[in-house]
Amino acid sequence: MRVPGAGEVRTFDAIRQCLVDDETNASMRHQGWEPLYAASPRSRIAVIGQAPGRRAQASGVPWDDASGKNLIDWLGVSKKQFRNPELFAHLPMDFYYPGTGRSGDLPPRKGFAERWHPPLLALMPDIQLTLLIGRYAQVHYLPSARHCTLTDTVFNYQQFVPQQFPLVHPSPLNFRWQAKNQWFVTDVLPDLRNHVSAALSQHVNPSG
Repeated sequence: MRVPGAGEVRTFDAIRQCLVDDETNASMRHQGWEPLYAASPRSRIAVIGQAPGRRAQASGVPWDDASGKNLIDWLGVSKKQFRNPELFAHLPMDFYYPGTGRSGDLPPRKGFAERWHPPLLALMPDIQLTLLIGRYAQVHYLPSARHCTLTDTVFNYQQFVPQQFPLVHPSPLNFRWQAKNQWFVTDVLPDLRNHVSAALSQHVNPSG
């Protein structure tokens, strides 16, 4: 039976099923892994990361690690808000843990985001802000970033707001980068929180 292409599906449920059935994801399916992302037609902020880590893939919760804790702090939101798909959509560049290479996790598969992000984003008309975390997301969504270093792209974030906000990965392993680039903490993070607050302000969540 032919699996429909990404451009042929028009609902969240249909897209998820296509992801599960797609033969390019067969090895993940055989391990019992589900595609790891979160999305809602009412999402306000899209978080575009690299790919799930081993722990997140096992738990089925995006950003379920120390990097996620740091990111929540950077954004100035609560864990409950961050986990609410009506506020935050989580769309990594690959929805499956890519495995381990010589120097850490392997990169997201080429062509994955190109295929699956557009139909998902088409179902989220209320996205006000897209966070581009790490080099892979920035090269894909910011053509001008292709010839710049990640540091240059993040330093010049004001070129891309209010629609997009490039960030370094919040991994604790990046502490040396943060120590070397103090402007990120003193200048970028306060402005990031302002943009996140503005993007969420149009959404009233009675439960907080």
